[in-house]
Amino acid sequence: MSFSGKKVLVTGGSRGIGRAVVEGFARQGAKVAFVYHSNEEAAQDVITSLAGEGFETVTAHKCDVSKQDEVDALVEKLVEEWDGLDILVNNAGIVKDGLLATMDGNAWHSVLSTNLHSVYYFCHAVTRPMMSQRSGRVINMSSVAAEFPNQGQANYAASKGGIQGLTRCMATELGRRGITVNAVAPGFIETDMTVAVRNAAESEIKKSIPLRRLGRPEDIADAVMFLAGDNASYITGQIITVDGGLTLGGI
Repeated sequence: MSFSGKKVLVTGGSRGIGRAVVEGFARQGAKVAFVYHSNEEAAQDVITSLAGEGFETVTAHKCDVSKQDEVDALVEKLVEEWDGLDILVNNAGIVKDGLLATMDGNAWHSVLSTNLHSVYYFCHAVTRPMMSQRSGRVINMSSVAAEFPNQGQANYAASKGGIQGLTRCMATELGRRGITVNAVAPGFIETDMTVAVRNAAESEIKKSIPLRRLGRPEDIADAVMFLAGDNASYITGQIITVDGGLTLGGI
């Protein structure tokens, strides 16, 4: 699989799944810009690491994905510099778990703003450029929690469920312009975001997964890159679950 010459934008690209996506595209020849929120050291580490492998077409951009004006400014800048944009991967996300009865408004709004509203902002910003070039790939990061949430995930599950609905609607609107829109729904993946859950019950979690292991960020990156590639040109509006079989029996 080659993405030579392709222009890719990834949100939440400094660690975990996002970093694996950035690395995957860069190693296949793409020009990649990724967004980070505050951890400049982690963002620079991605660039330095890839440069050490000989891949120097990656740039990091600080952006608050929950603010539409910052998103619009960044996308406009990249589209102008690159003369277009081929692939958007909406990966940025946070968790602030808690039972609904005691969840405060900040926990609700911050998760929805970062996880769901940001997807709308970036999709809205790239839609016209992609429509003008009559091609494009959009891959949104959902979660198995959209359909099989655990207790305490009301805000997170709502945000990921919203992403799935937005993905399907966009696919119906943009298909005639040669743009595909899909989502990936990971299960339990070995990232910073899942550390607390893994520390508490990793052995039990593995027992519920038919493949008997947690997923790696690279497992998700591979699915993202497949959906972004030529072999997936007739796939749109789909939610691709990558969970080792976890949801075959529910959670």
